[in-house]
Amino acid sequence: MTNTPAQNSSLWQPVCHISELTEGETRGYDMFGTPLIVLKQKTDWRVYMNSCPHLGIRLEWQPHQFLDIDGHYIQCSSHGALFRPDNGVCISGPCVHQSLSTVEHKIEDQQLWVKLDQS
Repeated sequence: MTNTPAQNSSLWQPVCHISELTEGETRGYDMFGTPLIVLKQKTDWRVYMNSCPHLGIRLEWQPHQFLDIDGHYIQCSSHGALFRPDNGVCISGPCVHQSLSTVEHKIEDQQLWVKLDQS
């Protein structure tokens, strides 16, 4: 049986407990067929669509492996584009000045929640 959100224009969904990620860690999640990147930096959380603006493909080269070798930037495994983790803007590669799509999120009851748009 496949879980699908109710037919609303948008719906908040729990992703993970906040203790699941440590400082500077990234994780990939698939929420009802929507691939996400979750990044924790100090007390800030960032959530992006796991889709390269250049090719529309997933970014990770292995499960949960989104950061470059130095751990400073999100890197596309296909063509090496680098994205700033704080705002998703591409600083190097074929999609320079384009951005990863952000996903609205919140922390509530020690859980990270995302707001998914439904069509």
